[in-house]
Amino acid sequence: MKPFLHARASLVPLALFAAVVFTAVRPGAAEPPKPSEANAKRLETVRKRVDAEYESLDALYKHLHSHPELSYQEEQSAARVAKELKALGFEVTEKFGGHGVVAVLKNGKGPTVMVRSDMDALPIVERTGLPYSSKVRTRDKNDNEVGVMHACGHDVHMTCLVGTARVLVALKDRWSGTLVFIGQPAEEIGAGARLMLEDGLFKKFPRPDYCLALHCAADIPHGSVGYTAGQALANVDAVDITVRGKGGHGAAPHTTIDPVVIAARIVLDLQTLVSRETNPLDPAVVTVGSIHGGNKHNIIPDEVRLQITVRTTKDSVRKHILEGIERVAKAAAVGARAPEPVVKIDPEEFTPALVNESKLTKKTADLFTELLGPEKVLERPLIMGGEDFGRYGKEGVPIFLYFIGTSDPEKVAAASKEGAKPLPSMHSDQFAPVPEPTIKTGVTTMSMAVLNLMGK
Repeated sequence: MKPFLHARASLVPLALFAAVVFTAVRPGAAEPPKPSEANAKRLETVRKRVDAEYESLDALYKHLHSHPELSYQEEQSAARVAKELKALGFEVTEKFGGHGVVAVLKNGKGPTVMVRSDMDALPIVERTGLPYSSKVRTRDKNDNEVGVMHACGHDVHMTCLVGTARVLVALKDRWSGTLVFIGQPAEEIGAGARLMLEDGLFKKFPRPDYCLALHCAADIPHGSVGYTAGQALANVDAVDITVRGKGGHGAAPHTTIDPVVIAARIVLDLQTLVSRETNPLDPAVVTVGSIHGGNKHNIIPDEVRLQITVRTTKDSVRKHILEGIERVAKAAAVGARAPEPVVKIDPEEFTPALVNESKLTKKTADLFTELLGPEKVLERPLIMGGEDFGRYGKEGVPIFLYFIGTSDPEKVAAASKEGAKPLPSMHSDQFAPVPEPTIKTGVTTMSMAVLNLMGK
């Protein structure tokens, strides 16, 4: 590997990320190695297939973007993915683990490679102004009316899955083995991978030797990819606290036990779990993302509800912080002579840390460097986002998730300057990937990654 300089990138949430640092090629470094003759020919063939398919893939992407569906509601998205894969000759199983799609294509002896795309969107009203922007409104699980938007790039992921399938089917004489392509539901709430595994994904279908996935990144220029060796993403937990008090008139607070004040104390005290109880070298985040209580200026409510996301990189830190949240909440209630709060940690929304397997990571990252050049293959540090793709790795299967750039390179460069306005991040109502060459890069790199594992 050539020497690198470090350059600061813009802020990036995936399910919200912290500031990210990339490695870039040092000016004046030696010329990067050219692709081997075999890989150069393979790349040329793949790119020709991608170019031939692009118009259709662009239309598919824009359809998916304008027809997003929330977690557990991905019926139409799943049906479209299933239809595309059936047309290519895959044996397709639908409604697996919810609205999950499992497609299998056998092509002689060889390794089994699973390629995964997630399918769900987010409860966000889109404000990109794109001609194909989402106008969808629906009801969430709490019966609230919400907008729906592919603000995390899952529409790109599905399009790249279909595009990769088309390329590999067209090049069946170049590889041997078994493909397992899956459309996974409910990634945004950390449940889809668990549901598919519990339904028997690795038992009812060929168990993969390798699992691959890609993910959009708002802070990487289109045409480039990013990756992390080893632990790439954090543990994610969802915690709900109901702070209980005694309601009454706002003009007579002495006759009440004010849960708003208790909740405010809890919000502030929770931050000490990271700043004063956790080793600074062990990354952790405790964020109160939602706080609701009361409905009128002069009424002290009976309760206030908090929704919290917790991000950790070590299981020991995770245990300490989750126990600490309950301790802090109860202590605040005791101090105010309030009823004990209700603290719920939802195990169904837990997402384990994602750890890219070392050998698979090196093999694939080296290939990308050979194909794209080192200046377009960016090594990223651990970020505190979450991705339930990590569950497949917990089953003992080597996994590798990498990121594809989605933004104009000039805008990325401008946003990286000190004091500059950051680009719209994922999970933003302004997130708008540039379809070309984003989709071409995703399909080309994923197709080449699979051929690198299965190619003759």
